[in-house]
Amino acid sequence: MAEPKTPTEVLTEPQWCAIAMTPERKGGEEILVIEDREVRISNPQKVFFTERGETKLDLVRHYLRFAEPLMRNLGGRPLLLQRFPQGAKGPSFYQKRVPESAPPWLQTTTVTTPNGTESRALVGADLAHIAWAVNLGCLGFHVWPYLADEPEFTDELRLDLDPQPGTVFAHVREAANEVRGLLDELGVVGYPKTTGNKGLHVYVRLEPRWNSYQVRSAAVAVARELERRHSDIVTAEWWKEDRGKRVFIDFNQNAPHKTVFGAWCVRARAGAQVSTPITWGEIDEIHPDELTVASLPARIEAGGDPWLEMNANPQSLEPFLVMHERDRANGLMDAPWPPVYPKQPDEPPRVSRSRAKKV
Repeated sequence: MAEPKTPTEVLTEPQWCAIAMTPERKGGEEILVIEDREVRISNPQKVFFTERGETKLDLVRHYLRFAEPLMRNLGGRPLLLQRFPQGAKGPSFYQKRVPESAPPWLQTTTVTTPNGTESRALVGADLAHIAWAVNLGCLGFHVWPYLADEPEFTDELRLDLDPQPGTVFAHVREAANEVRGLLDELGVVGYPKTTGNKGLHVYVRLEPRWNSYQVRSAAVAVARELERRHSDIVTAEWWKEDRGKRVFIDFNQNAPHKTVFGAWCVRARAGAQVSTPITWGEIDEIHPDELTVASLPARIEAGGDPWLEMNANPQSLEPFLVMHERDRANGLMDAPWPPVYPKQPDEPPRVSRSRAKKV
C-alpha cells in the first residue's frame, strides 16, 4: 500500500469509498469488494455498541476508514481474535486458530505457545483479512510483536501502564510522563497510545535484532528503574498484593507469545472506544473514554497520525539491556514470569509473599 502524501490524506471519506466499493446487498448480507477480494458481511445492521448504536458494518467501515495507519501497525503480523458474536456487551472468546471454513485466500502463520502447542493464526495481510475477521464478530485485534515473515525478531517493546485499584487516569498520566523522561534520557523515541480502556501503552519500534526474551529483559529493567525513581507513582511488583495504589508497568506483556491490543482497534465497550495513538503533548489533555469510533475521524483528520514516523525510525534495545545487565550485576534476580511459562533460570520463587509465609 502506498504511503500517503500527508498524514490525513487516507482518512477522508472519498479515500475510504475508494477502498471499500459500494456494497452489494444480497438477502441479509452486504458483499464488499476490498482490494479485489469479495468479503461477505452477514447481519450487517446488527448493533455491536449500544451507546450510539454502531453496527457490525459500522465497525468494518471504521477499520477501512483508518486503513493506512491500521496496516502500518498490524499489517503482516499474526493476530489473536477476540470474538463477540452478540456484540460488545455479550460473551466473548479468544480464537487463535483460523477455522477450516476460512476462504482459501486467507493468509495464516504458525504460532507456538510456551509449552510448544502450535496454532494456525490469522495474519493481518490486508484489509480484506480484517473485514473477514470482523464478520466473525471480532471487535479488536490482539497483535503479536513480530512480523509473520520474521518470527525470530521481536521488533516492538511495549510498555503497558496498568492502573491499579485506587488509581485514576491522572495517575496514568503522571506515570507516562515519567516514562517519557526516562526514554528521553536514554535517547530512545517512544510512541504512546490509549488502550481503549483505563491505561496507556508506550511502544518502541525496534531494529530487527533481538528476540522476545531480550525484549522482556529490557521491559523488566525499565519497570524497575521507574519504580526506583518514582516509587510513589510506579510499581514493578508482579504480585497484586504488593502494588498498592500505583501504576504497574506490566513487563510480562513482552514475554514470548504475548499479544497486546492493537492500535486503532475498537474495544468491546458500549461506547466503542478505540485504542488510539496520541502525541506526548496530548497525554495531559485527553481521556481514553473520549476517543471513540464516532469521535476519531474528525480528530485524526485535523491532526494526522501521531505514529506516522514510527516504522521509519527503529530504535536500539541496547540502552535498556545495559540497565538490565547493571541490575543483574547488582544481584537482582529475574522478575517472576506468568504461571503458564516454564520455570526460568534465576527466576525467584513463583509465589506471593503472603502465600510463601503460610508454607
